Amino acid sequence: MNDTLNIRPYTAADKPAVMELLALNIPEYFAFAEAEDLSSYLDKAAELYFVVELDSRIVGAGGINFENGQRIGKISWDIIHPGFQGTGIGSRLLLYRLRLLQSMKSIRTISVRTSQLTYRFYEKHGFQLQEVHKDYWAAGLDMYKMVYHGTR
Repeated sequence: MNDTLNIRPYTAADKPAVMELLALNIPEYFAFAEAEDLSSYLDKAAELYFVVELDSRIVGAGGINFENGQRIGKISWDIIHPGFQGTGIGSRLLLYRLRLLQSMKSIRTISVRTSQLTYRFYEKHGFQLQEVHKDYWAAGLDMYKMVYHGTR
């Protein structure tokens, strides 16, 4: 293995691999009901979505959506294969999207909605907690809304 990491745009052919990533992270990081939400998102709502390949194998995915006339960039649906969590792949994918958002002149705010299980990851990358909604994603999975305050 030569450890070649590649971040590229998602295509419809990637859907089974992305859905498998989600399944591998249920129930620890995602609720069972979110599988249908992700499937619909990939088919209808993904604006910019990316996959991370390691040696041509999809090991991560994450997107960007926009609100308010593209003034708000929202980090969305971050999923990393459990076997690769903690290796820096998630950080590289997040930084890739942050740089992309920072290059867009219309973007004024970058936000993410995550859970109590992963909010510290975003915190260490410059996001600050704004709101908490208990049991938002499912029982025991709270929603943490965060806004990016890193360098722009």
